[in-house]
This record gives sequence, structure tokens and C-alpha cells, in this order.
Amino acid sequence: MTDILLDRRRLLAGAGYVALSFSIPAGDALAQAAAPAGEKPRLPGDLNAVRMISAWIRINADKTVTLLVGKVELGQGILTAVSQICADELDIDMAQLKIISGDTALVPNEGVTAGSFSMPNCGPAVRQASAEARKIMIDLAAAKLGQPAESLTVKAGVVSGGGASVSYWDLAVGQALEREATGTVKPKALADLRYVGQPVQRLDIPAKMTGGEIFVQELRPKGLLYGQVVRPPTYKAKLASLDSSAVEKTPGVVKVVRNGSFIGVIAEREEQANAAAQALFAAAKWDVEKALPGTDGMQDWLLNAKPNKVIETKKQPRAGGDPAVKTLEATYYRPYHMHASIGTSSAIATLADGVMTIQTHSQSVFETSQAIAKMLGMEPSKVRCQHVQGSGCYGHNMADDAAADAALLAAALPGKPIRLQYTREGEHRWEPYGSAMVVKTKAGLDKDGNVLDWDLTIFSTPHGTRPGGEAGNLLSARYLEKPFAMPTPVNGGAPNFAADRNGVALYEFPGHNVLTNFITDMPLRASSTRGLGAYANVFAIESFIDELATAAGVDPVAYRLRFMKDERARDAITKAAEVFGWDKWRKREGRGRGIGFAKYKNIAGYCAVALEVDVNKRNGRIRVLRAVASADSGHIVNPDGVRNQIEGGLVQSLSWTLKEEVKFDDTRVTSEDWASYPILTFNEIPPIEVALINRPGTPFLGTGEASQGPTGAALANAVFDATGVRFRRLPLTPERVKAGLTA
Repeated sequence: MTDILLDRRRLLAGAGYVALSFSIPAGDALAQAAAPAGEKPRLPGDLNAVRMISAWIRINADKTVTLLVGKVELGQGILTAVSQICADELDIDMAQLKIISGDTALVPNEGVTAGSFSMPNCGPAVRQASAEARKIMIDLAAAKLGQPAESLTVKAGVVSGGGASVSYWDLAVGQALEREATGTVKPKALADLRYVGQPVQRLDIPAKMTGGEIFVQELRPKGLLYGQVVRPPTYKAKLASLDSSAVEKTPGVVKVVRNGSFIGVIAEREEQANAAAQALFAAAKWDVEKALPGTDGMQDWLLNAKPNKVIETKKQPRAGGDPAVKTLEATYYRPYHMHASIGTSSAIATLADGVMTIQTHSQSVFETSQAIAKMLGMEPSKVRCQHVQGSGCYGHNMADDAAADAALLAAALPGKPIRLQYTREGEHRWEPYGSAMVVKTKAGLDKDGNVLDWDLTIFSTPHGTRPGGEAGNLLSARYLEKPFAMPTPVNGGAPNFAADRNGVALYEFPGHNVLTNFITDMPLRASSTRGLGAYANVFAIESFIDELATAAGVDPVAYRLRFMKDERARDAITKAAEVFGWDKWRKREGRGRGIGFAKYKNIAGYCAVALEVDVNKRNGRIRVLRAVASADSGHIVNPDGVRNQIEGGLVQSLSWTLKEEVKFDDTRVTSEDWASYPILTFNEIPPIEVALINRPGTPFLGTGEASQGPTGAALANAVFDATGVRFRRLPLTPERVKAGLTA
């Protein structure tokens, strides 16, 4: 079987920004919960589902330790973080540690790497498994050295006591770690940690800086052939006819694959595969349906579409009291967003000896392998996904589709590794976008401008159509001769939510109602982008709070603090304002300041963002002059990592808010390159200052998506402050701003 060995450099390579924070409670917060008689105790994080220590830790004969994890590296630094934890608990040097991540044949199934859940779920599991492995080694050493276990010390994997020593690698024989974790071994105290809490350099950075072969797009195994697929002209088009004979005779073309409306080609070189795919598209005859509402019609479409489900996300009617003396209402709109990864999605698949092996940068290797098995009619155990890093996206881009398409081509030509990488046009037009959303707000106020009744209504298509083990969520599976139907999407419930993520404001109002209109019909393909519905919901909530503050004649920071009882949230808002110099800021022509806040998902990291902007009223151009963010992620393992995550989310959110919108007509997506889908450029990124609020001993709070919503709101609020005009439809392009200023 052709196989790609995932060495340390490939496994630890990443792209994007990093969050290396982890909860290390002052007490034993990782201790097991009491279990009913006869039941196994609950173990920390994902260790509860995969309880064998040997599933997580291996002690190797070459004087190294291998850590196995199901979570994968997306550029967020998860592999560096868990390596820090493992090295600390095992008392080994980081240089002695290897890591295998996301190989479905080797590692624990930890589900999808998403939602800022990697460290809360994987981190505690690694910590406990490593602590128990260390205890086993010490007990074995005590027996070998004839010394009490409590008298022994460990350094770099060598156990010493009574004038003698023995290494882990001398002790780890047979089935030493083939046992379930007990949960009774107490991990190290804060004061005894060597790596956790330190700014350890990302393990993948050296290879990335020196041009190492670390991305799936760079892999070239021996005997490689190149594949490409031919997409229909639009979503619902069907292949009427295809004469592929001329293409099949083209030099370099190995095989044309047709299965229903799915068309693919395999060639000796990549340029030959791409040219053949273009020729096949030109030769194909399609039945095309015109059924899309178009870019400008999307807001009305959302408001008029019949929701599949109406969800009372929060129902808290005000009990008694005087009626409101004033009511304000507003409507906000977020368009479709692309993941817009700089590198297009790719995969390599090989069918050999009855096993399909796929190198992929999917965030859901286990679920994707199951979905591909269903699509191919293979046993799940015969489809193996190996995670190799690719261009980052923080969400569901086309990595899973690339894995599926490579597998379809490899199944048609067994014994050969088939590499597939999408074209820019193909990725832009066919990836699952972040859903367009409409958010309506309404507030009843008393005579002092205090909120009595707060109502928020959300209109959204789905935010989650990941493979989930279902073939119908793989794009090409829907076009096969025996097509797989796409499962009806569902909206995530509490506490994670999806369309209504962060739809419940953290502020405390007497009356507080949130209604979510969940629309399963999708004009454009949609799935998870960074933050899911949180970006639009926080944009609406924090913009509307500013509007209410303006109506009350109250400073926006002071107005927020009126209704915020959560002390950590108050600290985050106050810290961002303080570092920004909110009270010292002076108004200048065309300049404005704005602030936005959220606690991500109301269960994760706190973040407040303050921005200063300059708005050119002649052409509508917005320049972000500087940005300040505060971040409370609980106990911080790596401050550089947390800063990088906050900065990365802030930059991406500025790009969304200023520029990004998927354009489409009644037939197809027309945003197919960087000209028709512009993103923020390097010279448009402002100076960013991140103020960290460290809380040692408190639980880890997910950081990766915390700054997304507050940034968009802060920008809109700053533009209002600069111009006196409130913009509620995104993005804030120069054309839109100029039109608003001259209206």
C-alpha cells in the first residue's frame, strides 16, 4: 500500500494564528466526578471516551515518547500546547516527544476539531493520561531500584533515587501502559510546571520558515498521478451528455472518470489534468436551472423564506413594571462569506490492498472517513484518513470535498496515488460559505434610556453541513449516478448554538427574548465559518447597544457597564477602553472611535475590541488607524499564542466587515477570484495591541473565535462616530459608505 509517513515536521506544521491557553485549576479541577456504584468514574475531557492510557501515550525504544491525539493542527497551535502539557506531566524534554495527530488508524477519536473545544477536551485528557503514565513508570522504577516511589525524582525520562537511576525506556516493556486510566492520579501543581505558562515557540515554525515539506499541497509521493474534477455550471445542473473521446486521446491523460453528473480526469502531470478538465467542461452539455435570488435579493429572501423551525432561543418576558416610554428598532445584515483560504484545498488518495488511504487537511478526519466509506460502498475500517496540514480556514471549507474527490478518482484507478488540488475558481464558487443572516433588534426604554424589553430576531440558513459521517454532505456524492441526498441540516442547541450563537446578549435586561428563524433551504451552499452565527449576532447586538447609548446621550462604554453584571466581562470592557485611552481621546474631523464586546458563545473567552478609524467622506474609504483588544481566556499557557489568536480573528473580521461578500446572480456564484472577492491586504492592517487578562487557576476558555464579533461591531460603531451615519448592512465598502453619506 502506498503510504505517506507522517514525520514530526509534517505532523506539527500549521498555518494561521495560535491559542496556547489551558486551564490549570488551583484545586484538582480535573479530578473525576463521583460515579454511581458499579459505574466507571468520569475521566477528564476526551479521556472519558477513550480510556486506555496506551491509546494516548507510547514509550519508544529510541528513547522518545509518542503522544497520540485526535485533534488536528489548523494553525491554532494545538499540537504545541498539548506537547507542553505532556512533557510537563511526564517529566521529559520537549525534544524527546513525538506526536501523531489525526490518523484514524492510530489515534483516539476526538471528533471534529472545531468550536474552540480542542484544549478544553483534548488538553485535560493528555494531562491526565500523561500523569498516569508517569505514575506507572515511577512504580516500575521503585520496584526495580528497591526504593519507595515517593522518594524518586524524574528528569528527562530518567527516574532516580537511592544513588541509582533507570530510564522510562528501560522500564517500558510488555504491556506497561495497556491499562485504563483511573482518574485518581493527581496532575502536577502549578509551581512544578516547566513548560506550561511559558512562551514556547510553535513546533511547526522552523520548518515553515525554512521551506520544509509540511502542507498536504506540497506532498509528492512516488508514482503520483494528478486528478481534477469538472463541476456543473451551477448547483442544480445535471449532465445531459458528454463526448469525452477527444480528451481521452490527449497526451498525458490516463483516465476520464464519469459517474452520473460527476466528471473527473486523471493525468500524468497537473497542468495536463487541469487542461483536460477544461476541455471536458466545454464538451459537456448541461441542463441548467435558474433559481437563485441574487446578491441584492438575499436579505429579502431571508425575511420572506418559510423557516423550517422557529426556535425560542431565550424567552424571558418582563414581569410587571411601567410600560416603555420609547421603542427603538433596527435591522442588520451579514452577507455570505467565503473561507477564502490562500491555498486551495487538496488531498492525496490511494486504493491499495482493499484500503483507501487519504492524506487530507480535513478538520473532521473521523467523520469524513466514514462519509467517504458510505459514498464508495466500503467498510468504514477500510477508509483511513491521515491529517496533514493545509492552508488554514477555521471552519468547513473544501478539504473534505477534496478528500472525497481524490478518493473517487483513486477508486477508479487502484494502486496509484492520486493528487487533487482545486483551482481558485473551483474553490471560490463551490466551497460551503458562511451563511447570510438578518438580525432584527427592538428595545423598549424608560425615561432614562434604560432597557426594559430587549427583543432580537434572527433569520439564517444553516451553519453546519460538515460530513458528519453522511455521504450526502460531500459535494460530489450528490452528482453520482446513484446520488446521495443531502441530510436536512439542523441548528446546534445550547450551549454551543449555531445560527443563534451569541444571540443571547450577556447584558442583563428585565425582559429578554431571542427568536431564531432557522431556514434549511439554502440558495448557496453554506456551512461553518469562524464563529458561525456569532459574528452577525454580536455585530447586531453591539451596534444596537451603541444606538441605544446615543439615544440616551450616554457614553457607549458607560452604557454597556450599566447592564453588565458579569465582573470578568466588565473587566474586559474596562481594560480595552483603558488601553485604548478612551477617556483621553479627542474628536477630530473624519475620525471616530468604537467599541464592541462579547463572551464567545457565552461560555468561552471574553474579548473587547476598541478601534479608531478615519473615514474619507469624499470617496467613502475607511482606514482603521489602530486597534486595541482585551482578552480573558482563563489560565494562559502561552501568552504569545493567545495574542496571535486574538490578532488573527481581528484581522479576518476587519476583512469581512470592510470588503467580503459572495456575489451571485440567478444562476451561479460570480465571485471566482481575488478581484471579485477582495480580502484585506497587508498594508490595510492597523497596529494591534492585545491586553491579556490572566487568571491562573481558572478554567481554559476557547480563544480562537473570541474577537470575531466584537471587531465587526467596533468598526461599525467607529464609522458612526466619525460620520454620524449608522451602517447596518455589511460589508462597509467605499461605494456603500459614500452612498450612505450622500443619501
